[in-house]
Amino acid sequence: MPGNPPVPTFPARRLRRLRRTPALRRLVAQTRLTVDDLVAPLFVADGLDDPRPVASLPGVSQHTIPSLVDEVRRLQALGVPGVILFPLPRPEDKDPTGSAALDPDGITHRAIAAVRDAVGDGLVVMADCCLDEFTDHGHCGIVDPTTGDVDNDATIERYADLAVLQARAGADVIAPSGMMDGQVAAIRDALDTAELPTTAILAYAAKYASALYGPFREAAEVTIVGGGDRNGYQQDPRNGREALAEVALDVAEGADMVMVKPALTYLDVVTEVRRVVDVPVAAYHVSGEYAMVKAAAERGWIDGPAVALEQITAVKRAGADFVLTYFAGELAEVLGG
Repeated sequence: MPGNPPVPTFPARRLRRLRRTPALRRLVAQTRLTVDDLVAPLFVADGLDDPRPVASLPGVSQHTIPSLVDEVRRLQALGVPGVILFPLPRPEDKDPTGSAALDPDGITHRAIAAVRDAVGDGLVVMADCCLDEFTDHGHCGIVDPTTGDVDNDATIERYADLAVLQARAGADVIAPSGMMDGQVAAIRDALDTAELPTTAILAYAAKYASALYGPFREAAEVTIVGGGDRNGYQQDPRNGREALAEVALDVAEGADMVMVKPALTYLDVVTEVRRVVDVPVAAYHVSGEYAMVKAAAERGWIDGPAVALEQITAVKRAGADFVLTYFAGELAEVLGG
């Protein structure tokens, strides 16, 4: 009489054997998240006397320049290899063209220079190259008053000037985030012409028109006038192949690294981008992705630190070489420098 089928010993039991102890699991782990994989986004605001906490981003603040320097030194001591800076002007300094971004004595230049003076070459200083924090209408560029649309060509000229300012202040990496056509080529040409050829470009190459940016916009004090949106120049969340075309264009224009944003909801895009390019791939674990973890953890619904580690590991597993995340400091304390 036929008996019960034999319990399989290969490969099912092999898999279980390799999960048996923490040491075995660590030995055969496919993906390894380390502090070297983390970049911390930081906000610095002009006109503040003290750091101002961001309500929707627990643990994140708008910094003064002195508190920014203190935070960068703390992150450096934890082993975090890079930061990306988002300077914010005084509200009264915003205008239709974002001119305060190009003030050589403004918050952009002063913040980057202060961080560079504090850390030397011991930490990578990235600068977000965009205008939305500086425009009174909240768009990422100069708006054509006739059509109400962002003027792509006028905007990339402004990006090029801003990139040179940021590089001269001490930024190692310029990160254009406006999703304007030709922005990478314009910035590369401007940097080379200004004899700044060693400054790298991290292109926000696949940046989606996501609903997950709300806490960032609170932190950056950005509101699009009239309830408008950025659907005309950011990517449609329903499209994946479009991302590969955008990435290919940015690499061809001279991007040294490319980014997918957001991270978790676009892991498929991260994987595909990693498959088709040879340059380093970054992913931005955005404010909404961070805030949801914090909110659920505050209610006791999840183990916040464990979920943060799992999520950022998933982004790395999908193919990202490094991850921009508001969890950088917390994870660095766990992972060790």
